[in-house]
Amino acid sequence: MTAAIVTLKPGKDQSLRRRHPWVFSGAIGRMQGEVTEGEVVTVQAPNGEVLGVGHYAPGSIAVRMLDFGPNAQLPDAAFWEARLRNAYQLRQGLGLTGTGNTDVYRLTHAEGDGLPGLIIDVYGDTAVVQAHSAGMYKARPLIAEALQAVIPGLRAIYDKSAETVPAKAAPGAQNGYLFGSSSGQEHVVHENGQPFAVDWETGQKTGFFIDQRDNRSLLARYAPGRRVLNTFCYTGGFSSYALQAGAELVHSVDSSKRAIELTERNAALTGLESKHAAYAEDVFSFMKNSQQEYDLIVLDPPAFAKHLSARHNALMGYKRLNAAGIRQIAPGGLLFTFSCSQVVSPELFEGAVLAAAIEAGRPARILHRLTQPADHPVSLFHPEGAYLKGLVLAVE
Repeated sequence: MTAAIVTLKPGKDQSLRRRHPWVFSGAIGRMQGEVTEGEVVTVQAPNGEVLGVGHYAPGSIAVRMLDFGPNAQLPDAAFWEARLRNAYQLRQGLGLTGTGNTDVYRLTHAEGDGLPGLIIDVYGDTAVVQAHSAGMYKARPLIAEALQAVIPGLRAIYDKSAETVPAKAAPGAQNGYLFGSSSGQEHVVHENGQPFAVDWETGQKTGFFIDQRDNRSLLARYAPGRRVLNTFCYTGGFSSYALQAGAELVHSVDSSKRAIELTERNAALTGLESKHAAYAEDVFSFMKNSQQEYDLIVLDPPAFAKHLSARHNALMGYKRLNAAGIRQIAPGGLLFTFSCSQVVSPELFEGAVLAAAIEAGRPARILHRLTQPADHPVSLFHPEGAYLKGLVLAVE
């Protein structure tokens, strides 16, 4: 039992009995004991039955559950090692560990691995940790110890939580190594045999968009002989796959000059950079002014909405972007279009793309519905963890 106890209101315990990992503030009837953000609390039903333990935080989601039931395990060293070992063994079963072909993968996907608020991505012999809650931020020393026990050959652990931990919970938080250090050399990892230079210290997220691995492989099937435009390219994952697969030409566009530098470096790693050109420009302006016809276009923008209040504007943004892409693409071309906005459902996203096709006045057929890969699992009890959705359209 923890020092602080959260007692739910009558009728508000059903979601926890179904193992949903969030306790909303409105479900709390009373709190016993002093509690600060990030501390572990016990959650109980109105009758005193213990429902589990979790990290407390002020705000809409008041408790993120770590374990359920009257015998819930407190997050001690044994807890962290057991959870991380379970996650690692799943990735082993997926064929993502210990292979020279792929050495970049997501080790923990927050609620999908029973660790709400914790993202860990592995790049070769380095693990990059991002805490999205105060509780996970405070647990970093134990997490780092557990990682060293679980992952063979781990040489470094980089904490990149400064951008993700709530500012009030960790004022002055700074990124840095929890274990080991940088070699000072360029970090090159491999995904499906494709080399990529990754900058986890200053790049977006943890340094690479691991969640598009399967979708990049699918694009490679369709890229041979095609003229490819990769928008919001970040470090050029889709671009490198297209080049390696035999695309006639590949153009990469991103508003970030740093992203374009990394894209050009990754294109060079393919040895096919003569077929590639990169542009540090606004995507909408580029498509409006481009005279080049493309047979395959990738639309992979950052999240247009992170909260429900922004969902309508996000859908309008997806409609506008996809209408521009559909107008731009050559007859018979393929459009790979994505949304990573968690609050936009696959149905709403598909509706926005439908409206775009109507506005553009071009028939289109859905060839594939896409999602996140298996190392970004979704808990059956937490469907909100399914955030990435995509379509492949054949445009007439």
